[in-house]
Amino acid sequence: MPFSGGYGANGLSREAFSRYVEDVFRLQNRMTSEVMMLLETGDPASSPDDLLRAERQMHEVCASLNEYADRDIEGQNIGFFLQRKVEKSAVECEQAAFRVETLLRKQ
Repeated sequence: MPFSGGYGANGLSREAFSRYVEDVFRLQNRMTSEVMMLLETGDPASSPDDLLRAERQMHEVCASLNEYADRDIEGQNIGFFLQRKVEKSAVECEQAAFRVETLLRKQ
């Protein structure tokens, strides 16, 4: 349940917030896949440190969202505190994924 004015930092409706979180989850998964493909096809010695740092930070910031998705996929209970963590971190997760995307485009 939202505390005031809706879900997440943007105060979205429950349905809109669910769509937003799903979009953020897909974005960060796509960025992870693109980094992995770059590392597989490129010279590992020339892997840009800033990209790898940004990806690591994205994984840290998106940890709650990933746990939420894993639990949802496995049909496990998603507790109130995990829901709140996702609400609080979704925007930061999205921003971290966009930073990775920006660095990937520079490759």
